Amino acid sequence: TRTHSLRYFRLAVSDPGPVVPEFISVGYVDSHPITTYDSVTRQKEPKAPWMAENLAPDHWERYTQLLRGWQQTFKAELRHLQRHYNHSGLHTYQRMIGCELLEDGSTTGFLQYAYDGQDFIIFNKDTLSWLAMDYVAHITKQAWEANLHELQYQKNWLEEECIAWLKRFLEYGRDTLERTEHPVVRTTRKETFPGITTFFCRAHGFYPPEISMTWMKNGEEIAQEVDYGGVLPSGDGTYQTWLSVNLDPQSNDVYSCHVEHSGRQMVLEAP
Repeated sequence: TRTHSLRYFRLAVSDPGPVVPEFISVGYVDSHPITTYDSVTRQKEPKAPWMAENLAPDHWERYTQLLRGWQQTFKAELRHLQRHYNHSGLHTYQRMIGCELLEDGSTTGFLQYAYDGQDFIIFNKDTLSWLAMDYVAHITKQAWEANLHELQYQKNWLEEECIAWLKRFLEYGRDTLERTEHPVVRTTRKETFPGITTFFCRAHGFYPPEISMTWMKNGEEIAQEVDYGGVLPSGDGTYQTWLSVNLDPQSNDVYSCHVEHSGRQMVLEAP
């Protein structure tokens, strides 16, 4: 078993263009998009084949209706914030809700909002309260905390419903979500500037995306002189990443790249 998560993102844009709809909602299990809805299609649709195969048409119809309502509410909330901030033009409002099922069987839940990409207000399900990030968020906090029934509903959704949906989706997508594909790793060297040689360690074709890569110099881990490429999707359901280290060509240091992925360890000597 491994840690899994279910997350739903909503985004409202105050000044939509031809490319960006004014409202978008996307669901993810781990790093996989599973559902989508936007203000242009006005339909909730599956993004993963195993979601389409396992959920009946009435599921999509019911949530399409709900999302059309949430779209209106969300747009109204964004207009309300712009009034309070005295903002016009292009602004964004985001919501993320979700939960995690950790390897040890414990769970977490989270619900938070952002305005223009900055944290705006964050739910604390243990104290049934909202943490406001500024004076405008404080107005929202007071309004939302006045409704105890809603706070209790959110807590329950995060702790019970969300986890139940996640377990259900994990069952549907087990072949995809529980699989392991180990990385193909290679090291290369390249003269990046005159007199400076760079060693690259690249890994690709791996799933899940969690991976640990380090450069060792003479058996000691080095971090400060290393550049990291970040873990990125390859487009085929697997991931890729790299890290590099510059070396002094005069030295006799021995470099090696250490990779750990889903319990498998690999060590490659630098060329």
